[in-house]
Amino acid sequence: MIYPIVMYGDPVLRQRAKDIEQGTDLKQLIEDMFETMHAANGIGLAAPQIGKSIRLFVVDGTELDEEGMENFRQAFINPQILEETGEPWEFEEGCLSIPNIRENVSRKADLKIRYYDEQWNLHEEAFDGMKARIIQHEYDHIEGKLFVDYLPALKKRLLKGKLADISKGKVDTEYRISAPGK
Repeated sequence: MIYPIVMYGDPVLRQRAKDIEQGTDLKQLIEDMFETMHAANGIGLAAPQIGKSIRLFVVDGTELDEEGMENFRQAFINPQILEETGEPWEFEEGCLSIPNIRENVSRKADLKIRYYDEQWNLHEEAFDGMKARIIQHEYDHIEGKLFVDYLPALKKRLLKGKLADISKGKVDTEYRISAPGK
């Protein structure tokens, strides 16, 4: 099932998501999230982006033309970033909940994260580079944070009108959306 993507301005995107009870069957939801993400041509999708305030996100970097990404497709349940280290680096990010806006965001290059997979196996892993960036972006979603929060005040003011339009559903996308002001 393909869900509509929740747009900027919806309160669910600003809430810290709730932990999921261990053992909960998430197989269908995770499958639906991958399907929704692919239908919108995304590489990551967090549960709040489909209106569910739970600590779950999926990533799929297999389509990226970058070394080491060919098997980077997984779900993260109740993740917890343990540390972020390394040199910060800028890269242009976008978000399915903030369509047609892309801006440079600085993030640390390395991270260590603890999470459960779909079978509720606990993992503690280190990621770097693009993998770390995708995880950090999606992790922000379950913390109630968006990539535009990292932008300088002037840049945010310049985007204010576009963001207001997005929250009203006045935006062209190739995927279904759910806008708070629509």
